[in-house]
Amino acid sequence: MDDLQFGTRNKRGDWSPNAPAETAPLFVFPPRPLKLLRWLPHYFLPYNLLFFLSALAWWHWVIPPVEVMQTLAWGWVLRLLAVNALAVFLWYGLFELHLYVRRAQGNRFKYNGKFPAEQPSDVFWFRSQNIDNFLRGMLSGVPIWTGLQVLVLWAFANGHVPWVEWAAHPVYLALLCLVVPVIHEFHFFCIHRLIHTPFLYRWVHSVHHNSVNPSPWSSLSMHPVEHLLYFSTILYHLVIPSNPVVAIYQLHFAGFGAVPGHVGFDKVEIGENRAVDTHAYIHYLHHKYFEVNYGDGLIPLDRWFGTFHDGSSEAEARMNARYQAKKARANARAASGRSR
Repeated sequence: MDDLQFGTRNKRGDWSPNAPAETAPLFVFPPRPLKLLRWLPHYFLPYNLLFFLSALAWWHWVIPPVEVMQTLAWGWVLRLLAVNALAVFLWYGLFELHLYVRRAQGNRFKYNGKFPAEQPSDVFWFRSQNIDNFLRGMLSGVPIWTGLQVLVLWAFANGHVPWVEWAAHPVYLALLCLVVPVIHEFHFFCIHRLIHTPFLYRWVHSVHHNSVNPSPWSSLSMHPVEHLLYFSTILYHLVIPSNPVVAIYQLHFAGFGAVPGHVGFDKVEIGENRAVDTHAYIHYLHHKYFEVNYGDGLIPLDRWFGTFHDGSSEAEARMNARYQAKKARANARAASGRSR
């Protein structure tokens, strides 16, 4: 495909789409029903439906019987850890192999024209972003993912939280499944703003932001504290009357759903004239500019709080004005402190 039909490339080789990024037509006033109807299929396809089907697959073929989960035992816990690790390796590795190892579509639709392998740095283990990101995800991310999953399944199995049966309340659970991405967006925005506070950014979130030019393995490249905060989205289902399948879907949405936002490409080509949108531009701009786009745009929280960046020159001007105002406030506080 000719990516220049959809965007432009600057002298550094960085590509950006022609159309500015948009938030979803949800939670807007006045309502925009026609735009919502046109957008609705993207809410399900391809990712959300795939992650829900993966939750069903885990429940039927991976998760042990309820009586087994009532007791915490190494057997079923380690089996779940192994399956989660294998799934992460295959799902993340599929994107990595296609786009970054084989470079099957070159840098077509790639936001940053360079590849991480071309940019060794001392901020990464072994000076390699790919090795660093892979090891952090596997050594910390997957175990914490699995640990929270085990905790919630154990709570369901022992009746510590309300277990809603599909046969008794299919409509309620179907609606809850529809809300899973909204729960994730709200949770992600809140913890993301939290870890951008100076202390937590320096000691926790900076690990993730070392990957200025993100790639699939960057998705789970986090400090363990951030892993714990990020995957704690499943804990909502200890409070909301729910079902283990929906709780697993919530966790898979966070774990597997992190990949499209970090893939580094606007589209993944699946044929000579066909491609799948990644919807990664909003989060890529966060990695590029740091203090914009704390959410992914499903809920327009960044618009409401004045931190949305759509990739346009107007948004960049607003961002720079905000930076200058922040700098002026910091200088004023420093001057006030010196005068005392």
